[in-house]
Amino acid sequence: MRPLPVLLLALHAPLSLAAGLEESQLQTAAALRDQALAGSGACAIVESLTTEVGPRLAGSEADARGRAWAEVKFRELGFDRVWTEAVSFPVWERGYESAAVVAPYPQPLIVTALGGTVGTPEGGVRAEVVAFPSLDALQAADPASVAGKIVFLNQRMERARDGSGYGRAVVIRAQGASVAGRAGAAAVLIRSVGTDSTSRTPHTGMMRYDNTPTRIPAAALSNVDADLLEKILQRGEPVTVKLELGSRTRKGDYTSANVIGEITGRQAPQEVVLLAAHLDSWDLGTGAIDDGAGIAITMAAGALIGQQAQPPRRSIRVVAYANEEQGIYGGKAYAEAHADDFHNHILALESDFGAGRIYRFDTRFAEAALPLATQMQTLLTPLGVERGSNEAYGGADISTLRAAEVPVAGLAQDGTLYFDIHHTANDTLDKIDAADLDQNVAGFVTVAWLAADTEAYLDERERPAGD
Repeated sequence: MRPLPVLLLALHAPLSLAAGLEESQLQTAAALRDQALAGSGACAIVESLTTEVGPRLAGSEADARGRAWAEVKFRELGFDRVWTEAVSFPVWERGYESAAVVAPYPQPLIVTALGGTVGTPEGGVRAEVVAFPSLDALQAADPASVAGKIVFLNQRMERARDGSGYGRAVVIRAQGASVAGRAGAAAVLIRSVGTDSTSRTPHTGMMRYDNTPTRIPAAALSNVDADLLEKILQRGEPVTVKLELGSRTRKGDYTSANVIGEITGRQAPQEVVLLAAHLDSWDLGTGAIDDGAGIAITMAAGALIGQQAQPPRRSIRVVAYANEEQGIYGGKAYAEAHADDFHNHILALESDFGAGRIYRFDTRFAEAALPLATQMQTLLTPLGVERGSNEAYGGADISTLRAAEVPVAGLAQDGTLYFDIHHTANDTLDKIDAADLDQNVAGFVTVAWLAADTEAYLDERERPAGD
């Protein structure tokens, strides 16, 4: 990455006129980008959220405080329309959590309950441990070797800039309890799905029970404690562990809400460019990188656009989604509420990968709209952003929009260190670099402005007459 002074010089290089966008639109986008780099205000937003609300477990008291905070913050930032849309879901509570090696070398283990798990029976589960290096190995095992035991899934996550190691490792968290339960296991412990190796902080995250009638408790060991249990098992003696979890899912649904702020467009206000992040977090840290950073990036980008003397042609809509962590509930509720209006969703972008610098720009545009992506890229290049593919994923909360053929773009962040603290007690404000956050806002505000101010569409969907 070039030093900042060189980068700022590059940002003021002459802009070439490209078909489809006027020079004034390119100049405005460049000015917004430069303004974000000079200080977007995003760091103050995430500081406010993590300090005044803190962790925001879906369905908790802090869930309600987070919604109230978001409504106030949108108005403070100058969004001219602010509203909420109801989202309902079951409420899971963590409760107490503890584990220990009982024999042959008694000592405590640091664990955390996985989201959605049942608790242990009164007095906990005490059983011999049987280890497997992967979910596939567990599935291939003789059920007799698993029955009545605590299964230890000991798969390590690989570090990668794009976070691809997560997809390969997270299956043990998502499916481990169901697979082990079908084989008659008493409980499951997993190695944390994270890339840290020296911190005794376990990574939580959501798990799912399939249709098996047996639901067994599930918890994650910190990677340091997983190493410890692995070494004890390597001694060759039977290993007994005791696990206690007070987790439960409350009866009945809780009603939360997506909180939405909008900068109204000047000519086609019914058409929107949507910026997405999720307001909820896990309860171990303060939810700074997941996803306080995304909330701050999208709010700050929208606010910068709202500060322009003239708003863009289309509206900028920022959605702070409810309960992404436990099942994308906010994303699904938004899609259901706006299904009749998808044709007016011009582009969706999501920020939910921490606060690392953006390094790649991906799109999912119609072939005819790719020249516009090229124009966007010319303004992103000085940020150190390279052009990626036209197969953008977009993000979890906007996945329902992508499935409905709404164009999406991805501003891929450097995730090399993200999974060191993802879903842990170390997800706190001190992990965020203000300059990196400003670079993210610069990327988002550039793409959002250009998509909102052009008359062009990025897809080939048919639209009702008059729209």
